[in-house]
Amino acid sequence: MLIETLIRHATSQPDAVALVSTARSWTWREYEQAVSTLAEELQQAGVQRLGLALENGPFWMIADLACLKAGIICVPVPTFFSPQQRSWVIHSAGLDAMLGEATSGEGAFMPVSAGQLQQLPCPTRPELHRDTIKITFTSGTTGQPKGVCLRQRGIEWTASALATAMRPLALARHLVVLPLSTLLENICGGYVPLLLGVTTVIPAASEVGFTGSSQFSHEVFAGALLRWQPQSLVLVPELLRVLTFLHSRMPAVSASLKFVAAGGGKVSVGLLHTAREAGLPVYEGYGLSECGSVVTLNLPDNAQAGSTGRPLPGIDISFDASGTLLVASPGNAAGYLGETPFSAQINTGDLAEQDPSGFIHINGRARNVQITAFGRNFSPEWIEAEAMSCGAVRRIVMFGEGLKRNVALIHAMEGMESAAREQLTALSAALPDYARPHHLIFTPVISSPELLTANGRPRRDAIWTLMKHQILNSEEYL
Repeated sequence: MLIETLIRHATSQPDAVALVSTARSWTWREYEQAVSTLAEELQQAGVQRLGLALENGPFWMIADLACLKAGIICVPVPTFFSPQQRSWVIHSAGLDAMLGEATSGEGAFMPVSAGQLQQLPCPTRPELHRDTIKITFTSGTTGQPKGVCLRQRGIEWTASALATAMRPLALARHLVVLPLSTLLENICGGYVPLLLGVTTVIPAASEVGFTGSSQFSHEVFAGALLRWQPQSLVLVPELLRVLTFLHSRMPAVSASLKFVAAGGGKVSVGLLHTAREAGLPVYEGYGLSECGSVVTLNLPDNAQAGSTGRPLPGIDISFDASGTLLVASPGNAAGYLGETPFSAQINTGDLAEQDPSGFIHINGRARNVQITAFGRNFSPEWIEAEAMSCGAVRRIVMFGEGLKRNVALIHAMEGMESAAREQLTALSAALPDYARPHHLIFTPVISSPELLTANGRPRRDAIWTLMKHQILNSEEYL
């Protein structure tokens, strides 16, 4: 479907702009020719499993689609992975070639030019699940992230369902902000615009505001929005907060927007309300790689504040006895790399409920539920999401498991610890006592790249290991 649609656009609108970067643009004819040329080169080189270790840019999508056209298994290698994690990806997936980066026998990575193909020694080629066409690696809590094996029919089903939902909006330009190595932006920022026949702007990460994995420039992001005038974006909660702030100070940065999808983590109801009240077209969604990315989504004519939307048509949801969400979807992945295939229903690990109108409400990860020393249960994502309405709080991570008083690790905005304390005090007053952040520890370490997933969620086990001594000995009361 994707390759056929690309060919159709190259024939029906050959001179229309398909891809844009800072340096140049590609028409649909040029896009299709670039994909076909690279697909042929990869086939001639005998590549079977290709690691895609490129920064964001049009060539990322060209290479991705070239793999699809050539029937080569594509394995995105996130640039934010450590050398150990990248080495794990190469060996566990059995890669025989890499675009963008190469490895020596010792596992040290050396950059190569964007179009250069680096052959890799492949002593073993692990068996994959049937029909695997892409392996997307999630950010694990150790040096060994999990590979999710995706089928072409599942990827294309999800992209098609989203394109159908977006078509009434008559979008003209999508701006890629998140890494294309994450499945969410790969599908929403790469495949959906292709199916709709609209322009995709793919700047380098630094050109939309990213410096590394955890630093983000409001000013650069504002400049990108003003320059490219996108009509759609996909944002994680922290970037939605940045957009809302920019909109309040300079409405022109968001004047072109028609649809902003917010996901990748629980979004504060307060933040969503503020954004919508200010006029931003923000719609929360929910999904995970194991289910082919997006599962539920709010839409302009079908939305409910505080929910993640209704399931995409064709997806069946149910709940187990503990309230964990189960998903049966045509987009479901085949299974984890090296493990048994997934069953028809995938256990998401997320606690959720469905209201009488069919909207899904996600309450947090089942494994993250904290049980205090007094036997009270609470989901830390709930408090963390609500704290995102506190302008002085950059990031917060809550712990309460086995503790008499809950501890909040806080990264405050520069010079704003006092304001953050005041704002969290006001927030705490509206929370039940068992869920309040009783002890505060101010530390920027929780924003370190190695302690965050690709979507900016905290890697709790790693943070606990690093901060356990301070948490258990905290004496600062809220």
